[in-house]
Amino acid sequence: MDNNALVGLFGGEDDSVDSSCSDPDEVFDDYGTYAGGSSASTSPASASPPFTPPSSGHHGRHHHIGVHRNTRQRSIDHEQTPRLQQRRLMETTSHPTGCMLPPEDAEGNVEYKLKLVNPSESRFEHLVTQMKWRLREGQGEAIYEIGVEDGGLVVGLSPAELAASLSTLYRMADKLDADVSVLRERMVMGERKAAEVLVRRMPEDQRTIELRIAVLGHVDAGKSTLLGVLTQGELDNGRGRARLNLFRHLHEIQTGHTSSVSREILGFDSVGNPITYKHYRTAEEICDNSSKVITFIDLAGHHKFLKTTLFGLTGHSPHYAIVVVSAVCGLVGTAQDHLALLMALQVPVIVVINKVDAVNKNTLLTTLGQVRRMLDHCGRVPIEVLGEDDILPAAQTLGSDRVCPLFMVSCVNGAGLNLLYAFLNVLPTRCTIKEREGLMQLATFFQVGEVPVDDWFLPDEMFTMYYSLTRTARSGERSDDRRPDHEGEFQRVRVASLQRNRVACRLVRAGESATLALDVERPQAIRKGTVLCASSGKPVAGRLFQAHVRLLNCDGDEPVRMNFHATVHVGNVVQSAVVAGIKGRTEMRPGDAGLILFRFVKQPECISPGTRLVFHRGGTRGTGVLKKVYPLTPIEAA
Repeated sequence: MDNNALVGLFGGEDDSVDSSCSDPDEVFDDYGTYAGGSSASTSPASASPPFTPPSSGHHGRHHHIGVHRNTRQRSIDHEQTPRLQQRRLMETTSHPTGCMLPPEDAEGNVEYKLKLVNPSESRFEHLVTQMKWRLREGQGEAIYEIGVEDGGLVVGLSPAELAASLSTLYRMADKLDADVSVLRERMVMGERKAAEVLVRRMPEDQRTIELRIAVLGHVDAGKSTLLGVLTQGELDNGRGRARLNLFRHLHEIQTGHTSSVSREILGFDSVGNPITYKHYRTAEEICDNSSKVITFIDLAGHHKFLKTTLFGLTGHSPHYAIVVVSAVCGLVGTAQDHLALLMALQVPVIVVINKVDAVNKNTLLTTLGQVRRMLDHCGRVPIEVLGEDDILPAAQTLGSDRVCPLFMVSCVNGAGLNLLYAFLNVLPTRCTIKEREGLMQLATFFQVGEVPVDDWFLPDEMFTMYYSLTRTARSGERSDDRRPDHEGEFQRVRVASLQRNRVACRLVRAGESATLALDVERPQAIRKGTVLCASSGKPVAGRLFQAHVRLLNCDGDEPVRMNFHATVHVGNVVQSAVVAGIKGRTEMRPGDAGLILFRFVKQPECISPGTRLVFHRGGTRGTGVLKKVYPLTPIEAA
């Protein structure tokens, strides 16, 4: 595929989002004829300690992660982004003037402190209030840089000053019932050290901190095996034993190939220890004992299941994505397509090169070179995570800079898995507190992602997966909630109960995934693609919608023009649509960008402006942003 088409996606174009248009005639003003009428460098394998399965023993409140000095030269051939260059905290072990970080930001969850030695009572109370603010900004997580001035200069502290500062930090955390983990300490000059500390506290309005991570890659890359090892806490036997618990169907077990969307969870306690099925037998127990839960979304790698994989990306709203590449086969097949689509959808990407135990150094370096070139085409800077010093800078810059962390692991001998665990532990939430508060002011709106059709006649099993896009929902509320039918109308239902990660709850907030049990008159009418919303905020249901798209590639020489049929993925909606018009041109070819008017073929859908979409047919693929939704006209609704 043409990866250069992805560089600067939508750059220089007007990406502002318009509200739903109330005048369908505007469609003809913009596009003319309506569709249907006449057409108008180093060896990474030994760079990390071997995998040690997480201990099931008692976890102390104040946990110190052992620091291993990493003097290995980074093998990066690309120019790093300025923010990443500054963010690599204490990259040198000695410097006469110390190192520099970006100046402290008044917002966010990162706090710089030169020293915290014997503060007065009033000063201590102020520091506690400040920590509470940083924890709120990070939705339960805060990073403290000790020995760093507000301007970003890393000067370090003497051993006695550092010990006193950490003691004060522990006291501050105890005041807020938070836990402290010293992520690393580094020499600045002489005996002066600086420390990087993670403070974690369960938010008062949440059970856990939640992240969703999609896992993609070519068939046989080891995606399910990697997730099995991470979530089970035990290494694979080399024949795929670890992946069996993730498969949902018999043919998946027989072939070893994922064909559906499956989910599995990994927990971390408040001091960063992994919580896996080695410690607890059920997901409920893992959630009860975790302060941070990562939900992995295992997606199919085979090309014939591309539609299912795309739904997993657009319908499950992952915060991050892991692309697994086999060190044996290299970056081949659908892995390239998955990587390009993730870049186009603006999902932060983590690349994991698996099976490093099965190849020699030259083969591994060849695969590494393929990944670097692909990321370079997509405008990303690969950052090889070779030691603990690389973990926090990569996690903090992922999503805000053009960086892509790169891990090299083995599920058989455990190489690199400890680094991946530590990285997932400090991976931040992507939704800021301001964005979340803004969503909370909107009407309740959920997208239905999965309907277990075999369980409709079991009252306790009528669960429907959804993903909250706006404000809260409560279990037991008399339902003003509704869902659209095939004619775009809504029917009143009642939410009987809520579950998050199979644990009962009474409240679900913006951006969280959950399971609903619904009391509904016609359950058979509920399908993937429907929405559940408050009656006060009923969205627009329509067939016509306008999107700003970029065409990535075409099937042969066939361009996209009027009456072109394609499958459109937008949010949780997957439906065939026809091109009803292209603004300002008659056709589009790879690399072209512009406004296209689509019309759903089968039924109207509730979709929201600002949502990213993907459309495809055969080898033709494109991505874009939804701009307008046109309400149903009386003729269309008839």
